[in-house]
Amino acid sequence: MTDTDRGGQVARGMDAADIERKVRSGERLSRADGIALYDCDDLARLGGLAHQVRTRHSGDTARFAVHRSLELTADPGEAVARATRWAAEGVTELRLTTGGTGWSGLPDAVRALRDALPAEVALTACTVADVAGFAAGHAAGASGVLDALAEAGLDGLCAEGPVETAAEAELSWEERARVLRLAYGKGLTAACTLRYGSVAGAAERADFVDRLLRLRDLLDETGGCQVFLPLRRDMPQSATGAEILTTFAVSRLLLDNVPHLAADWTLHSVQTAQLALQHGADELAGPVVDGEQAQGGGTSEGAGDALTREDLLDLITDTGFRPVQRDSRHAELRSFPGPDPQRRETPQPMRV
Repeated sequence: MTDTDRGGQVARGMDAADIERKVRSGERLSRADGIALYDCDDLARLGGLAHQVRTRHSGDTARFAVHRSLELTADPGEAVARATRWAAEGVTELRLTTGGTGWSGLPDAVRALRDALPAEVALTACTVADVAGFAAGHAAGASGVLDALAEAGLDGLCAEGPVETAAEAELSWEERARVLRLAYGKGLTAACTLRYGSVAGAAERADFVDRLLRLRDLLDETGGCQVFLPLRRDMPQSATGAEILTTFAVSRLLLDNVPHLAADWTLHSVQTAQLALQHGADELAGPVVDGEQAQGGGTSEGAGDALTREDLLDLITDTGFRPVQRDSRHAELRSFPGPDPQRRETPQPMRV
């Protein structure tokens, strides 16, 4: 009988020392190991194991990207003018939303933006479900949609959000995996995401482990994924703080073929996202603007509740890591000084 057949019953009886040995040696963990990790009631021990793996991948660094969302309209010139201003302010990634333009104007809009912007500003657009939807009306299907976007200058697909759309709900895993295979094969980036809500019950925990392993199998086949984002659903019986950190730790330990794990501060709160950096995550995700725009205002259009780059630097160094600004392919754009040892030895006021 395999680990998968025996499931949680065997997992609860497994020796924690054996899992720790596997983690230290870099040996791949099984489904039973994953369920045993979720059943662990020692969060500090679990976090320590995940921290070993994130340190193996990223050392003492924690990453962030300066990105903005740009809604496309019928007038491509308006989008180009806004994107050009943002690029001058230091934005390095634009996430395009089609708004009312649909597929018909998307390739031309991407091409106009690519021609107008510096090469270091990455353009991402469309979730996997969007591509599948556009493919229904395209003669060459999903492959043709992705070819048209890549030829126009798109760098990658957008990650899904915490709220599942109707199109995403209708998309099977097999269809989703097919689009990801095509995207990675054409050199496009695509972050991987999994939603989770309540992880309190054994069935919910086992389901999340199964979905992680299904994703791991796909990435063994395709490669291409640089970052994984666990997405906490907004629901009445949502995960507790401890369950959130456990989910990050288990994700880091099981997804051994994904180099980066990101915590979105808009979904998990700033404080929980900081703690996630000590439980396997190595990136803070969420809206970030460069310059001196104040939260909720400032000179940049659409800044909203985004943190500034200076906010992110403080949050990362306060957690004990060295900030690194990354590009859309997770290459280092700029490195910043790490924590000040003198400051860390002096009691500091708590952020609220």
